[in-house]
Amino acid sequence: MIRKFWLSIFLLFFVNTFVHAQELRCSVSVSGSGVEGVNPEVFSQMQKQISEFMNDTRWTQDVFKTEERIVCNMTIQITSQYSDDGFKGTIQVQSRRPVFGSSYESTILNLKDKDFDVRFDQYKPIEFTQNSSGDNLSNLLAYYAYIVLGFDYDTFSAEGGQPYFEKALEIVNRSQNRQEAGWKSFENDYNRYWLVNNVLNSSYSDFRTLMYEYYRNGMDLLSSKLELGQENIVNSLKNLQKVNRTRSNLYIVRSFCDAHRNEIVSFLQGMKGAQKNVAFEIMNECDPSNSAVYEKALQGE
Repeated sequence: MIRKFWLSIFLLFFVNTFVHAQELRCSVSVSGSGVEGVNPEVFSQMQKQISEFMNDTRWTQDVFKTEERIVCNMTIQITSQYSDDGFKGTIQVQSRRPVFGSSYESTILNLKDKDFDVRFDQYKPIEFTQNSSGDNLSNLLAYYAYIVLGFDYDTFSAEGGQPYFEKALEIVNRSQNRQEAGWKSFENDYNRYWLVNNVLNSSYSDFRTLMYEYYRNGMDLLSSKLELGQENIVNSLKNLQKVNRTRSNLYIVRSFCDAHRNEIVSFLQGMKGAQKNVAFEIMNECDPSNSAVYEKALQGE
């Protein structure tokens, strides 16, 4: 598989180990400090079980070495308890990817889901079966595992994440009759339903092109061919602009901007010439609420 081929080349520069592992290296944090009347041990057990579930489950048929595991974070903030085992809150999911020829890791995803609504029994393990409806906690966690995988694979090979996005879509489709929010199209434009449906919609296929070209033809070239890498990054952003002009306010456009804003600001500050203006215009158009941030970068501040 292409992802492993490129990643193995990357890692030859840093490590040489042959210990096999699962796909994710997921750091999990669960906090319920603002919820009264709940034994803190419940949240400690939730954190432990979610960590074990994310890191010990085999999500693909590929074999990963320890150093190849995808680095990701889940930050869960419990805000209320509505039954003995029912909890609501938010979950933030982030993932990173190594950049060829450097020790830098680029943020691929930075998602904030406000519809974390689960039942958790600290005495029962979290279990997930792909073809069954399951419970909302296992479905939600598995969905984000496949989203992380899909986005990561897309950065190493063109549409390489397709099978994992399709698995995430299957979970969405099976969750249409659930009472918990986050799975349905009519609830809002920035939820689990719309994220994966945006990604898989052929009308927005330029987004998949963006993810591949931004990384493989852009970021991964910066250490060896700086000017070409910069040029390719700017050209890749034109795909973001195409998608945004096809339909504004898409979740995938917002998700890209949220994950890459700081990186692109730093990138703009280090650029010169016409390409810098092109990149600024694209980001200003696609991420208008943060136009002041890009303006400062354009002026070199």
